[in-house]
Amino acid sequence: MRAKELAELIEKEAKGEEEIRLMHLCGTHEDTITKYALRSFLPENVKLLSGPGCPVCITPDVDLQKVFHLIEKRDDIVLTTFGDMARVPYMGKSLLSFRGKRDIRIVYSIFDAVKIAKKGKKVVHFGIGFETTMPSTALAILDKPENFYVFSSHRYFIPAMDYLLSLGDLKIDGLINPGHVSTIVGVKAYEPLVKKYKIPQVIAGFEPLDVLTAIFILVKIIKAIRSGEKPENLLFNEYKRAVSYEGNIKAQKIMSYVFDRDNWEWRGLGVIPNSGAIIKDNHAEFDACKVFEDVFEDFEPKIDPKKKACRCGDVLRGLITPEKCPLFMKSCTPKDPVGPCMVSYEGTCSIWAKYGGYRI
Repeated sequence: MRAKELAELIEKEAKGEEEIRLMHLCGTHEDTITKYALRSFLPENVKLLSGPGCPVCITPDVDLQKVFHLIEKRDDIVLTTFGDMARVPYMGKSLLSFRGKRDIRIVYSIFDAVKIAKKGKKVVHFGIGFETTMPSTALAILDKPENFYVFSSHRYFIPAMDYLLSLGDLKIDGLINPGHVSTIVGVKAYEPLVKKYKIPQVIAGFEPLDVLTAIFILVKIIKAIRSGEKPENLLFNEYKRAVSYEGNIKAQKIMSYVFDRDNWEWRGLGVIPNSGAIIKDNHAEFDACKVFEDVFEDFEPKIDPKKKACRCGDVLRGLITPEKCPLFMKSCTPKDPVGPCMVSYEGTCSIWAKYGGYRI
């Protein structure tokens, strides 16, 4: 089915309905939506919101400050991380600004960091991401490489969905669930959320037709609910070519071997119960927070006055679109970002700036 035909079906189902508010939960979905101007395909009463689906964006400033503190105190380590995380600014500096004074390296995989450690260098990897990247970190730790440590900023995504829905400050009629995370956690991971909140959900792929199909399914279900029907199924898997019911069981087991859960902060959402991926005590020799515990004894978080006007947190919660932030494309641009939503390739502000989404 072509995009035009799907758009016509969506319009037909949505006709005469009160506003329908859908939220997607993946930065790659936002990239597809904005790049292909999919919002322009939708009728005015169907609103497509961007949620907290960008790992770099939701990583709180305190995590970045701790990493800064570590490399400022220790000049004998190599700090590795992914490219967009290295560009996130705080107090006028980013990890890239330490180059020349400290050994900061961009890696495409955590296993690149392990290779550096095997050459005799003491390596700390700043690990970020949801269930998609956590299995790789867990595998690297289970291999027990020497001179290798992880500063874990990994976070479990399902608790964040639960918390977001529990806040109640944003009316959400349906969810487009993250494709990448879903390949790991499977369809079954969302069943408790459907049962608890009775909100329809569709796991979607990343092509324009995937997203439009997900929107059509959601609009059709929401219309049925509003008309008094009680659909038997509120959870659909549009991305069957990659996502199974059980998910990647091996990856799930590997994560459970290495990580426990803790109550951790998310940018824009606050502290979310059981969302933090803390390295288990039996792998403590690879946990940078424990190995360098003495370094963090005098750590004190600071507040960046430049970020007071940044509304990245509200963008992540779907409360506003990027152009509603007073800094967007003014003092906060892709070349000189203030907030992580303008830094990361999966950040909504960065995506809107790249494709001109704010002009639609």
